[in-house]
Amino acid sequence: MMEDRALNLISDPWLPVRRRSGACDVIRPAQIVDGVADDPVVEFAWPRADLRVAAYEFLIGLVATACPPTDRRSWLGVWRRAPSVATLDDAFARIADAFWLDGPGPRFLQDHEDLSSGSEPVERLLIDAPGESTIKRNADLFVHRGQVGRLGRPAAAMALFTLQSWAPSGGAGNLTGLRGGGPLTTLVLPIEGGSLWNVIWANVPYGVPVKEEAMGTTFPWMAPTIAGKGGRDVCADVNASLLQCWWGMPRRIRLDFENIADGICDLTGSPDAVMVAGWRQRPYGPKYAGWIGMPYGAGGTVHPLTPRYRQKEGTDWLAVHPQPGGIGYRHWAGVVVESADANRLPASCVVAWRNERGRDAGLSENPRLLTAGFDMDNMKARSFVESEMPLPGTSDADRQEVLDELARQCVTAAKQVADILRSCVRDALFGKEKVSVDATGISNVQERFWMDTEGSFFAVLHGAGTSTGDDADLALKKSWLRTLGQAAMKEFDATVTLEPDTAETEARRSALARRRLGAAVSGMGKEGVKIMEILDIPLPVKKKQKTTGAAS
Repeated sequence: MMEDRALNLISDPWLPVRRRSGACDVIRPAQIVDGVADDPVVEFAWPRADLRVAAYEFLIGLVATACPPTDRRSWLGVWRRAPSVATLDDAFARIADAFWLDGPGPRFLQDHEDLSSGSEPVERLLIDAPGESTIKRNADLFVHRGQVGRLGRPAAAMALFTLQSWAPSGGAGNLTGLRGGGPLTTLVLPIEGGSLWNVIWANVPYGVPVKEEAMGTTFPWMAPTIAGKGGRDVCADVNASLLQCWWGMPRRIRLDFENIADGICDLTGSPDAVMVAGWRQRPYGPKYAGWIGMPYGAGGTVHPLTPRYRQKEGTDWLAVHPQPGGIGYRHWAGVVVESADANRLPASCVVAWRNERGRDAGLSENPRLLTAGFDMDNMKARSFVESEMPLPGTSDADRQEVLDELARQCVTAAKQVADILRSCVRDALFGKEKVSVDATGISNVQERFWMDTEGSFFAVLHGAGTSTGDDADLALKKSWLRTLGQAAMKEFDATVTLEPDTAETEARRSALARRRLGAAVSGMGKEGVKIMEILDIPLPVKKKQKTTGAAS
């Protein structure tokens, strides 16, 4: 059982982890490199996926704040030889005063003042917990109230960090996180079966450690709150350090602690002599403005783990948010590579890995990309989505540009075919009737199409990374077009079926829709020509028709 003295998130063990051997452990942050050569830590052992991903952000932010790599060379040196536990302990100790969860002084991610307000149930620290309005309407059908009555301090600390980092809108005065409500987090997983330290170091941006005089502008709970009302914004390099991107505190919160001799955390099942049963909040915490896209370190941007987009050139950058169904290869442009119009950009951690770190570390290790976050509908969390996909690349910079352009072309062509497929299915089933695509389930046809073609997409990129030459690239594009055509026709035939008693009008309608789809994926007609042009596949030369008639 944890002692009833105050918990420091730097010097005390509180992070549940699993080692490669399968053994479970509870460590302090510096012990992330403990046993890295023989039995390394390979995963966090939180019982919730959101806390697990947030724990990655916590440790990456901690390293980025206390001991980041200053340049490419220093990053590679630590990649090849991990630091010792003692080295990390020394680096983290400089900022340990900002990481007391309870106790008499400033408290981690909690308001500088002891707020006076009514108590909230502790389970509402969890983003997907039912809110007050939901409970009043007795509408908590899928996520029920009362599942978590008390949290031990470790779980409360991570739930608090998750809420402050990804905070959705929460009514008047309850502001969103620094990246907006429910941002998408993207993380490079550099080595299949690698250690947790590998993941942390692969994603840490270049920078310089926080200076003593910048503690108050880096950790907002170390100074009086800048209230987000009356036009007062918190702006990077104006009244806040860029490093505050890791420690944003949009909500004014104070946790309520109570001593319980035999306390058990309802979330983790772990004992703790001090429990959190509730929390207080006041509206109008810091209002973050203009952070996304701010320069950060050498070639990086804020926030280093989140891709960004803008509506058009000249407008503000916004954080990308998770989508229903997760992130897949259809989102490649903007999550892995820059979009053709430069209005969607991947996170700088992904750019750094693909442009330099992956080559320095060796690309033979099969890196992957983890994408995760809450799919939010305003204040409501619809689901927590998490996806993994390969992150192919090449050791040649020029070839990398060719591969990235090929990926854009393949995704754009797939989107074109998916739209045509949906339109043809709708025409076949409903003709000219006005129907809701979602209500009729037609959108499921597209989802299956994307799933059916995902493996082939990565096979094409793998082939492009290991081969060279225009002829090889053209062959890959033609192969991809065949894949799209086969998948589209398969989904059409599985959805639009003809029975012996099918009316003649419906049968004719289905035949015409299938003919249109077949022509498009064969490169014929206006739609087919557009797909060929997207893939930059030469159009067949039309033969001149012979003319008849007597010569004059």
